[in-house]
Amino acid sequence: MLNDKDRIFQNLYNDKGSDVESSKNRGDWVDTAEIIKKGREWIIEEVKSSELRGRGGAGFPTGLKWSFAPKELGSRPHYLVINGDESEPGTCKDRDILRFEPHKLIEGCLIASYAVQAHVCYIYIRGEYFIDGQKLQKAIDEAYEKKLIGKNASGTGWDLDIYIHYGAGAYICGEETALLESIEGKKGQPRLKPPFPALIGLYGCPTIINNVETIAVVPTILRKGGKWFASLGKAKNTGTKIFCISGNVNKPCNVEEEMSISLKELIEVHAGGVIGGWDNLQAVIPGGSSMPIIPKKTCETLTMDFDSLVAEKSGLGTAGIVVINNDQDIIKCMARIARFYKHESCGQCTPCREGSGWMWRMLERMAKGEASKDEVEMLGDVTNQIAGHTICAFGEGSSWPVQGLLRHFRKEIEERNNFEPTIKKNNEVPYLVDQHLLDKKNA
Repeated sequence: MLNDKDRIFQNLYNDKGSDVESSKNRGDWVDTAEIIKKGREWIIEEVKSSELRGRGGAGFPTGLKWSFAPKELGSRPHYLVINGDESEPGTCKDRDILRFEPHKLIEGCLIASYAVQAHVCYIYIRGEYFIDGQKLQKAIDEAYEKKLIGKNASGTGWDLDIYIHYGAGAYICGEETALLESIEGKKGQPRLKPPFPALIGLYGCPTIINNVETIAVVPTILRKGGKWFASLGKAKNTGTKIFCISGNVNKPCNVEEEMSISLKELIEVHAGGVIGGWDNLQAVIPGGSSMPIIPKKTCETLTMDFDSLVAEKSGLGTAGIVVINNDQDIIKCMARIARFYKHESCGQCTPCREGSGWMWRMLERMAKGEASKDEVEMLGDVTNQIAGHTICAFGEGSSWPVQGLLRHFRKEIEERNNFEPTIKKNNEVPYLVDQHLLDKKNA
């Protein structure tokens, strides 16, 4: 378990105050000017040495992303955009940072803005987080009053203005280029890449986009050193992470823990265990609803980091852990998720626009036991026609949960719909056989 001295978010449960003075007592806004005086190159190299990867889902190296911003400030201004849309079902980590640790985020915005030469920062928050946005605005107002941001922010000689932009609740605006479109007042639809936002982003200007949690941990990393952060977790999966644990557990919670902690420890120690006991566990969604499910047998030894979950054909994503016990109908659960993605598709790409509806309708029939035997293979084909064939990663996000169901719970689908049993021949891949062949074999 993570030692208390290594916890970055010390007010995650709102027991120490979120105002600027309370934040300073916890170490925020301490020697900020001294950090910035060390220069852009030092800041970026220190973040690189920490091996910090994006906490919004993709896990891209943060220092590397910052280095993509043009070194010279030309005629076009640079922008920093903070992604606080957090529309992924099962995820609520950024919300707690916005309302309980806002000054960590604001200080991180100042340091990151200086590193990428941005004088303006936009924090994009989903519309449903209105009250949380009000708390963040109060913290921003405090920071202006204390001259921590604004003209000559924190005595650094760098000017920074921070603005909050509310979205309207569209899941797709969590995709970084759709988020930029939304800020510009357009319909939230992803852009083709390239060009990438680091060169042509908000208003056609160089733009760096990071998740709330990613930016909020930066000041602590720079104070304690990149090597300290890299010493937690394991190589390429370093540092601490806020895990959101919900579903069929006794104590749903957010908890900051070391990367590569075991999934079982997170559930048993921090979330009070599975309802009905560990043996009643059926499956876990490890990183928000867009990640493929993991069956119980894998959950026994699974560690929570980017690479371990990729090895299990899933992903850490936002670390939104949704626990599903045996009291739930796993096929109905996936049908409900498929319905969500069908509703949230922006409709720009045909494979996603049409395929997400097909997946939902087929899963509904499978959940009711009304599907034909051909539909299992057809469902797999549809997921493959969506994934990798769309402008943004929404296509993968909608198809991966269905692929996880087919990978681990195909037997349940076959039994529910009274398909012919799946048998193996000479240790080959399982295949379906006609009933008359089974009768002939058994005669």
